[in-house]
Amino acid sequence: MNVIDPVTLPDYIQSIIFRKSRAMAILPIIELPDPRLRLVSEPVSEIDASVRKLMDDMLDTMYDAPGIGLAAIQVAVAKRVLVIDVAKEEEEPRPLCVANPEIVWSSEEKNVYQEGCLSIPEYYEDVERPEKVRVRYLDRDGKVQEIEADGLLSTCFQHEIDHLNGVLFIDHLSRLKRERVTKKFVKAARLRGDDE
Repeated sequence: MNVIDPVTLPDYIQSIIFRKSRAMAILPIIELPDPRLRLVSEPVSEIDASVRKLMDDMLDTMYDAPGIGLAAIQVAVAKRVLVIDVAKEEEEPRPLCVANPEIVWSSEEKNVYQEGCLSIPEYYEDVERPEKVRVRYLDRDGKVQEIEADGLLSTCFQHEIDHLNGVLFIDHLSRLKRERVTKKFVKAARLRGDDE
């Protein structure tokens, strides 16, 4: 098991080279109240070409949205896969491709970040989470990695891992706020003619 820095050069180089050699694939992002967002995602048994393609397509989708994290369930794939890139706009991209993530430690100190979600567009609320986490996962080559994250990266890991467990960031809010935003998105889906 390797302990890595948030910037993994091999992942970054592979991602850039591969992305430049293929057409972008932007996947549709499902939105609240889609019941698939409440599914618990299944572990990935092996990192093969199909999982790497999913990771790359998810990166394309996340960058296009734009966002800083995306779980596979948000593109209607119930696999324990997520992608993250918290680099600022003026910085070089630092994508993380993650399968089967597991939080193995979290700090007692808490942090509050204003969170949003590509599956709950244009809605933001403050959410309190552990300030630091240590996450063990498989990288795009199937190697076990471990990363200690703090700040925005920590929040992003926790937010995306929640998705893999069928949990949305609004579940960390008061019942009143959660019901209000859910009702708003149910109504919008009805007006669009979406099935619930």
